[in-house]
Amino acid sequence: MEVAILAVIFGSLFGIFYLYFSTRNKERLALIEKGADASIFISTKNQKTAPIWKVLILNISLLLMGIGLGIFIGLILDTYTNLGQPVYPATVFFTAGLCLFAGFHLTKSLDKE
Repeated sequence: MEVAILAVIFGSLFGIFYLYFSTRNKERLALIEKGADASIFISTKNQKTAPIWKVLILNISLLLMGIGLGIFIGLILDTYTNLGQPVYPATVFFTAGLCLFAGFHLTKSLDKE
């Protein structure tokens, strides 16, 4: 049973990639037969994107800062209020989400540079 499930998963992945590449090849051949220049397949846009390592380090560091801030805020709320134990996961997830949202906007500004 497990082998059949793995076969279906890998077969589906192979089918998706096969269809993508064969269709792209057929479209390109049809355009070339009609006389289109082959340079349309090469992107002439000079898009500068931030290196992936900068984006990864930025988002991981902001995520870790958000987790730390969430634990700190959860400790403060637990100490000075009587909200109970569920305050820790809520503050950790909330602040981590806020920091990842800030990381998204900082990544957009990295791409503009």
